[in-house]
Amino acid sequence: MDTLIAWIMRAIPFGTIIMYGALGEIITEKSGNLNLGVPGIMYLGGFAGFASAYAYENASADPNMALCVVIALLCAFAASMLGGLLYSFLTITLRANQNVTGLTLTTFGMGVANFFGVFILNGRTATQSMVYKAFQTKAPFLSNMGVLGQTLFGYGFMAYAAIALGIALHFFLNRTRAGLNLRAIGENPATADAAGISVIRYKYLATCLGAGVSGLGGLYYVLDYNQGIWATTGQIEALGWLAVALVIFTVWKPLNAIWGSYLFGMLYWLYQFLPSLLHISVPGYITELIQMVPYIVTIVVLVFSSLHHKSENQPPASLGVAYFREER
Repeated sequence: MDTLIAWIMRAIPFGTIIMYGALGEIITEKSGNLNLGVPGIMYLGGFAGFASAYAYENASADPNMALCVVIALLCAFAASMLGGLLYSFLTITLRANQNVTGLTLTTFGMGVANFFGVFILNGRTATQSMVYKAFQTKAPFLSNMGVLGQTLFGYGFMAYAAIALGIALHFFLNRTRAGLNLRAIGENPATADAAGISVIRYKYLATCLGAGVSGLGGLYYVLDYNQGIWATTGQIEALGWLAVALVIFTVWKPLNAIWGSYLFGMLYWLYQFLPSLLHISVPGYITELIQMVPYIVTIVVLVFSSLHHKSENQPPASLGVAYFREER
């Protein structure tokens, strides 16, 4: 029982990082843009939040905790949106290849973030005193309610904000005019344009906002999951690709991203807890195979949804295709 609880508590923070990345990419892909730069954007968000918190704490004689958190969130969101804006300009205005641009953005984001994170900040911990504690602060009463309280409420505020964001995004896409317009653009931009919907504006907004949300996953990784220490292990990149895979697994539905991210988290850490649960020893090569399970599950879901041809389980029809008004 203790092993199972430890497994769940390890999976939820890990899944939260993926959830932010997936929710942001769902917003982007609903507009018809396929942004494979999610790992790079998460790097940019993580670094911007890390650096801004570090700068504020060191520049202020008496830093305010709430203000420190707000600065980190805003800077992470803004830096990630700039990455989305760069992608939008190249793919929407200049009509560059979306796959190549996304992969380039991943390389660019990783390089910039690691250069400044390692050499400018010199590998120091930015949040020993304030922001690290703020991001990891748990609900004071609920988290003390035994095992159940610790399992459900023993996380920082961004873990619960991700769930609220997923629910809000579901409502937006299915119950608001702007959300329906966005979905219409992803399905058939020419028809949406003929109906008077500003395709270019929606694509820019969706891509930039989606990038901003994905960047919050990088911030959560650095300031909560990694305990306020800049990481050079490349795990943010791996989590970014898991987020892209989760979008396919959830068949582009925000509510599915909530439980799907936690499932991915449990599957990812299966190699660590499986020996204890089954009381067996697992060879090293089997461990590597077990870590592939989330991707294998994604492939299975993709094949299953393709065979059944249900329209609600398919990607937006214009996904990855550049739109040029004069060609409609």
